[in-house]
Amino acid sequence: MNQTAPIFVAGHRGLVGSAILRALRSEGFTNLLLRTREELDLTSQAAVDDFFRRERPQYVFLAAARVGGILANNNYPAEFIHDNLAIQLNVIGAAHRHQAAKLLFLGSSCIYPKFAPQPIREEYLLTGLLEPTNEPYAIAKIAGLKTIEAYRRQYGFNGICLMPTNLYGPGDNFDLNHSHVLPALIRRFHEAKLAAAPSVTVWGTGSPRREFLHVDDLAAASLFLMRNYDSPEIVNVGCGQDVTIRELAGMVKTATGYLGELVFDSSKPDGTPRKLLDVSRMAALGWSPRIPLTEGIRSTYEWFLANRA
Repeated sequence: MNQTAPIFVAGHRGLVGSAILRALRSEGFTNLLLRTREELDLTSQAAVDDFFRRERPQYVFLAAARVGGILANNNYPAEFIHDNLAIQLNVIGAAHRHQAAKLLFLGSSCIYPKFAPQPIREEYLLTGLLEPTNEPYAIAKIAGLKTIEAYRRQYGFNGICLMPTNLYGPGDNFDLNHSHVLPALIRRFHEAKLAAAPSVTVWGTGSPRREFLHVDDLAAASLFLMRNYDSPEIVNVGCGQDVTIRELAGMVKTATGYLGELVFDSSKPDGTPRKLLDVSRMAALGWSPRIPLTEGIRSTYEWFLANRA
């Protein structure tokens, strides 16, 4: 990657896109093509095609997506499938038509089958039923992977796909109606501490196991793959270790300094029982994450305190 090559980071203000942007800037890349949602509607094929025609990005990081936790997926299934399909088809199609050198697409570990063997290997994709609570999002993401696969087979398009595990870090969404579990816990424990609430209730039984990767580690992995990987096979990106939701809640409780009790509401859905990625393919390429979960939660809470307004 030439440091002056035009690089389009789609979704540069989101959790993943902003981390990729930080990583690119820290490594001296200067020709970064950035557009807000108001400046470029990625769900509009005409707008995306016009942008690619004018700017001619050589490298594309497709980090733009409609994302959210269980509650958001349950409440807005139409938006989750429509918006993600539109964004993916528009950006991938335009990158091909306007001869981008390479595109990196971000899938998600939640698109693997609900009861996939653990740890989850890349070849388990499409071998079983999806988790119902996020099926529209998962189907859209699978369509993105298959779109890149089809463009590669038919046109030789250089698109690569990585499958990140659950992400967290600076720039996360702390809205309780739309956020994922870790940022939601950070906000709820913080507010409970301020209110001196006697307890915090967490959805589910606390028994599901989840793997968490700091978003800056994902950004480093994205640059690594953009530079060093050109194969059609998808690549899992994670840390290879998981914790229960109960353990995670305890870590967040400690990081925020909350002193009350934890209560688990078993009437609420748990989601997938376990979701741990097999990261041996990524390790064989020579990459591994650097930020431990406890340190990442602490620094994310510090970011939340500095930016919660």
